[in-house]
Amino acid sequence: MSQDDFYRGDPPGYAAPPSGAPTHGPPGYEPPPHGPPGYGPPPFGPPGYGPPALGPPGYGPSSYGPAGYWPGWRRPTNQLAIVALVATFLFAPVGLVLGLLARGQIRRSGEQGDGLALAAVIVGGLGTTLMATGLVVWIGLLASISDGAFAP
Repeated sequence: MSQDDFYRGDPPGYAAPPSGAPTHGPPGYEPPPHGPPGYGPPPFGPPGYGPPALGPPGYGPSSYGPAGYWPGWRRPTNQLAIVALVATFLFAPVGLVLGLLARGQIRRSGEQGDGLALAAVIVGGLGTTLMATGLVVWIGLLASISDGAFAP
């Protein structure tokens, strides 16, 4: 017999029970009318057990530390704070913006890395200020060097 034959119909040697015969239990077995013994008719169900327990008696503080504490476990560091600090040294305005975004995420999620994000904001702010000041000075120098030779 192949697998396909098994799934097409009844296996060989299987015969359906005669009609009217119980399909479970020994011959002559009749199931009780309302379920297992000890249970009443369907609307009543099993007997009650009284009010719910309030919990075990007090045992004092745990020797394992406060609830939710796992020795050696630390909150994860916000990855955007790390990226912000690195970006601050590459291009200060991007680091400044990423540092501000990272601080907002850290306040919402409770992750570590607030110091990294704060450092990115401070260094990015200083770098952006220096870049803006340098740009204004450079434009001023170019304007003062020009004597109008290229003007129409």
